[in-house]
Amino acid sequence: MTSSFRDQLTAGRRAMAHLVHVWHERNGWSHKVLPALAECLDLGRVHSSQISNLRNGKLVSPSPEVFFALGKVNQALSRGLENIESQILSVHPELHRSLQESAIAVEGNDNNPLSAGDFFEIFVGLASLPSSFDWFIEEAEASVLSAALADYLCKGRSWRMCREQVMSAYPVSKKQRRDRFEAVMAGLKDYTAEELDGELLDLHATNKLLNTNNLQGADDFLENLRQRGLLLQDQEKLEIIFSD
Repeated sequence: MTSSFRDQLTAGRRAMAHLVHVWHERNGWSHKVLPALAECLDLGRVHSSQISNLRNGKLVSPSPEVFFALGKVNQALSRGLENIESQILSVHPELHRSLQESAIAVEGNDNNPLSAGDFFEIFVGLASLPSSFDWFIEEAEASVLSAALADYLCKGRSWRMCREQVMSAYPVSKKQRRDRFEAVMAGLKDYTAEELDGELLDLHATNKLLNTNNLQGADDFLENLRQRGLLLQDQEKLEIIFSD
């Protein structure tokens, strides 16, 4: 009983860490955004250090106010920035600019925003992650998936040949993320596992625009990338063998 209880809590903390870091990656937020928003809207108090420790799986016993603030802020975001920007703009213009770039809420499988209770149940292992967050990309596979992504979206063509088409299909407007995506596609850098977790839904959306007959879900898209990565690794091994 004790082992099972501890395992459940450990799994819950890991799931919550995964959710928080993917949420931040998808929006391109710093750890200061959620605390500042909660304060501006008077929705409870959560410190940036608590957000950081949640993301790292190191916050073992957060207070109920942490979950209250996360739930209320998430629900406020789901109603649209236009409904809260008058409360933010005059007090915290920098926060407003950040939210204008991206203010995606976390939704459950029923398409409703997660509440304080939902966040708490995930944290203690009583509830699973929403399906749109329920994948764990390991750091060891990130570089292989990055190479596979470029090969997959370009359909084996050079980046110069497909750059305009692929960049037009990538649905993100934030310059930092667009620059990072282009660098990965050009083979100049690799995504980290954390970055891939946050990018996956938008990469999947890019693929759907480029391959309109492809009806696969995000999970299938990730699995296809993994299979493509294995093929690329095998090709590299063969090239090394024959070059010797």
